[in-house]
Amino acid sequence: MSEEYQKLRRQWSLCDHQRYAGLTTPAYIRRYDDIPYGPDPDWNVLDIYRNRYEAGPLPTILLVHGGGWVHGCKESYQFYGLELAKRGFAVVNFSYRLAPENRFPAQLEDAVRAVMWLMKHAEEYRLDTDRLFAAGDSAGGNILGMLCAYLTDETYRKKFPFDVPRELSGRSRPAFRAIAMNCGVYRLTELEKKPGIPDIGALVKDYLPEKAGNDILRLGDITEMVNETFPPAYIMSCQGDYMKPHASMLFHAYRKAGAEAELHIFGTEEKPLYHVFHTVVQEPEGRRCNDEECAFFRKHM
Repeated sequence: MSEEYQKLRRQWSLCDHQRYAGLTTPAYIRRYDDIPYGPDPDWNVLDIYRNRYEAGPLPTILLVHGGGWVHGCKESYQFYGLELAKRGFAVVNFSYRLAPENRFPAQLEDAVRAVMWLMKHAEEYRLDTDRLFAAGDSAGGNILGMLCAYLTDETYRKKFPFDVPRELSGRSRPAFRAIAMNCGVYRLTELEKKPGIPDIGALVKDYLPEKAGNDILRLGDITEMVNETFPPAYIMSCQGDYMKPHASMLFHAYRKAGAEAELHIFGTEEKPLYHVFHTVVQEPEGRRCNDEECAFFRKHM
């Protein structure tokens, strides 16, 4: 195990507390917290946020948090999720098992469990699975990309020892109308180590099984998986984001596959932003990005 993950866990935990200091849940948002969706009592839990005054099923966003595969949970993304719920969506915000204690493909397996739980319990929580969307950032964008491949490509799905439950196969298989890919990691084989930024390559070594070969590494290269059946994507990064080159890589993979995508780069060289700026909901650029992504989702209802 690398020292990088220990350092970043400490740094990012401090950032989480600072980012959401003083924020509270709006009175008109109803929360359903700490719902089990899988066998791990600590990590297989999720929250649901929705407008308490909306009686009918709401369009639903599955939220896949970031954190370099080694950090984060639903609590660290709750106020970002609440911000999306303010815009008329139900939000399913789930934790997943982290590396290096739980290595790949545990994170993808948990994402599959979460979306299957969503499909099974949609009526109970008034979630509209015909208007299902997803958003992932940083490592969460990588996990979301793999989830899209898992749901759309049978050859890819057969590479893993878990499958969609038989009762949810066929017509009831989950399908995202559109996704938001934010400041994501989309090519595990192209990660440069640069001074002053997190060593993503070291985190990948903590994330993947020990002595993983190129065949395992390529399972996380989203740019190689995109096909014409991938959901339409709002691909976002910003000036100042150390993962910015990956946004263009994913956009060009979408174009090559003939799938729909938009590429949006926020900030300027004179006024740069920062990695996953959109989760800081107090900032105007973060709110603008979230407005645009929710508008993109509505366009695909």
